[in-house]
Order: sequence, then structure tokens, then C-alpha cells
Amino acid sequence: MTITADSVVTLHYKVSAEDGTQLDSSEGKDPLTVMHGRRFLIEGLEEALEGRDTGDSFSVTVEPEKAYGHRADALVQTVPKTMFEGMDVEVGMSFRATTPQGEQSVIVVETSEEEVVVDGNHPLAGVPLTFEVDVVNVREATAEELEHGHAHGADGKTPDHD
Repeated sequence: MTITADSVVTLHYKVSAEDGTQLDSSEGKDPLTVMHGRRFLIEGLEEALEGRDTGDSFSVTVEPEKAYGHRADALVQTVPKTMFEGMDVEVGMSFRATTPQGEQSVIVVETSEEEVVVDGNHPLAGVPLTFEVDVVNVREATAEELEHGHAHGADGKTPDHD
């Protein structure tokens, strides 16, 4: 079966940064199962999967505009440390922040006695990503999966967690 919108795709993958650093992999784990075209994967990877079949293996490099976007300097802000009253704030911690655009995740990138610098960019923003993909299986979505809008495992029978 060919991968099209709403088909359920089971795949193994490795993803690396431009310098070859491996960022994630399904190696040694169960393969990833997703409903195609429902935005469970980044846009560029979904486009590369379209029209592929069970057994296909391929490599694709996805540029930032079809992955996690480009870095936005405006998403890096310095805020008073008093906003974190009573907390031991450390570099690498993540928080949910309320912004004029709504809730968003931020990561602490720097701290001082008086201030904390937070970054609202996705950690992979601005990074071209190279995927090595093995398509393990492609099947039609069940009626229940289509109703729920996501895959229920490789066999379509994994209990729903909604």
C-alpha cells in the first residue's frame, strides 16, 4: 500500500544534525506509528513519505522552514529573576510562559544574580535535519482511528488514550 493522507505508517528512523550528530532514533525501540497527514511529523518528513511503500528506505534532508522554522531573536528574552520567586532556576530548565500569543514553552539559557534569559525557540529551530527512514508497514486507518484523528498502534488495536 502507498502512503497517502490518513494511511497509518509504521517506520524506523534516525535523525541527525548537519554535522552528523545523531539527535534521535527508533533503533533498539519499537518503530514509530503515525497517521499520515495529521501533522504528527514535521512537514518536510511528511512530504518525503508521501507516495512511499512498505519496505522503502530513504534519506532526506529537511530544511528549517519545513522542520522547526528559523530562530527568532525576538523569542529570546531577559526577565527579572524575581519572576521565579522561591525557585532554584538553572540553565536547561523549561517552563510554560504566558505571552501575548498565548502559552509557549521556554528554556532557561542563562542566569545571573538579577536576571534570567529564556529562549522560546524550539531547540532545533534553524537546524537542517537529515532523516534515514525505513518504512516498515503502511495500512489503511480504521474507522475509529479516523474518528479519533490518530493511529492506535501498528495493528490499529492499541487501546485509545484520549
